[in-house]
Formats: sequence, structure tokens, C-alpha cells
Amino acid sequence: MHQAPLISAEKLAAHLREWRVVDCRHSLQDAAMGERAYAQGHVPGAAFAHLDRDLSGPPGGQRGRHPLPDPEAFTSTLERLDIDHHTLVVAYDDAGGMFAARLWWMLRWFGHDQVVVLDGGWPLWCAGGHPVTGDPFPQSLVTRQVWRRRDHLVTGTEEVQARLHDPAICFVDARTADRFRGENEMLDPVGGHIPGALNRPFRDNLQEDGRFKSPEILRREFLKLLAGRVPENVVHQCGSGVTACHNLLAMEWAGLPGGRLYPGSWSAWCADPHRPVATGSA
Repeated sequence: MHQAPLISAEKLAAHLREWRVVDCRHSLQDAAMGERAYAQGHVPGAAFAHLDRDLSGPPGGQRGRHPLPDPEAFTSTLERLDIDHHTLVVAYDDAGGMFAARLWWMLRWFGHDQVVVLDGGWPLWCAGGHPVTGDPFPQSLVTRQVWRRRDHLVTGTEEVQARLHDPAICFVDARTADRFRGENEMLDPVGGHIPGALNRPFRDNLQEDGRFKSPEILRREFLKLLAGRVPENVVHQCGSGVTACHNLLAMEWAGLPGGRLYPGSWSAWCADPHRPVATGSA
């Protein structure tokens, strides 16, 4: 059965005892923020997944800032989070799905479709008066699973470079417009974007209250951006492969599935000074 990628706080509250909730709160400026916030209060029964330790591999070189973890390491993470093939997983954060979407995509990469993101995240959960606890996550009881990865959902740097001038391929960059243009770059040593890439800041997927726009609105916006290209030929990227997952989720919500992720993204691309760099809005 097809699983819609988003769920409301009200629906989660009605199924708390049935589903595995994972807190993905994080700050790129303060890597310990998420754990502190989790200890202070979280959705009852929620486990915690750290972006750097659990949802990424070791950074550095041309792997980028948040490369995908080794599959064996991520398998161990899922075991610790008490996730098996039958678990419906609900991921949330306090940043409009910025980090929760990464777990959503990674589980789908591992062949697990029963995963959703809490629409509006932690802020709307609290605003709705839903329960909060500081209790730690209990010891996992799940047995180790064998996952069937969908590696066709991943694009590497060599393939990006080889298809840089292929008119059928569309690279979509989820960073803010100023970073895309090469201005105000604070996270990577080089400013700019992959030549030919289109800019779709991930926050454009959200309403003012932090929930995702309707599927109809997102569908219109993405179809206009893609200008006739099919979703299967879209490669999503950002600074380090995190917020690109937000655009993948938004397209899925809009009924436009099939895009791929370039996990290394700009941080991997710009690590080699011989690769071309574009600046400005085009």
C-alpha cells in the first residue's frame, strides 16, 4: 500500500503506542542541540537519531559534509531505533522537516516505505497540547533485519559530472538563493552552484505555520520549475545532501515521485578545484 509521506499531529497522537517515532532535531551550528532538546522533552516513546552520527557517515575529502553512512552502520542504527520491516516510522524535527526528511529518504533508500514525516513537526505538536515526556527510549527488542537497498535512488559525483550537459537531466539545488548564487557561503569553502542547476530553496515547500503546502500547489510549482522534464530525471542536491531530501519529499507529496539524491551535493562537488562552478542566479 502506498504511504503518503506526511502525517498530522492529531493522527500521530491517536497512534502513539503503535508507531515508532524518531526525533531528528539538529542544528548545523550546534551539533549537540538536538540531544539536549530531546532530553528536555520529546514525543512519548520517541527515539533519537543524530544527523552526524546516525544519518551520515564520516565527512571529509570528496565525500562531502554529510555522506551516507556505511550500510552496515545504518543497519545497526535501525536496530537501535527498534525499526523492523513491519514498523511504521514517524520522523520529526523543529525545522520544518529539514532533518526529518533525511531519515524519511534514507529509510526509503533501504527499501522501507512505511515512513512519514510529522507535518509541522515539534512546534505544532506542542502547540496542539499533545503529550511531552523526558523519559529515555527503552532498550531495543527488534532482531537484526536484512534490508534491500535501492541504490538506483543515489547519484554519485562521477555521474553528475558525466551528465552535466545532458538536457534530459535536471539538477535541483535546495539551498537558499544567496548561497546558490555564491553569496554568503558560511558552510563550504567555495560559493556557487553546479552549472545548469535550478534553485528550489527547501523552505519554499512550506506554509507560514511550518506545514507543507498542499499537493496541488507543490505540483504546480515543481512542474513549472522542471519545464517539461520528468521527475525520474531530476537529481536533487543542496549543500551536503540533507535539505535536498526535503525537495524529494515535497515532490512525493505532490505526486511527482522518482527523483534521485546526490548525497555529496555541493560540499563534495566543490572539494575538487578542477570542477566547474557557476555563480549568479542562472
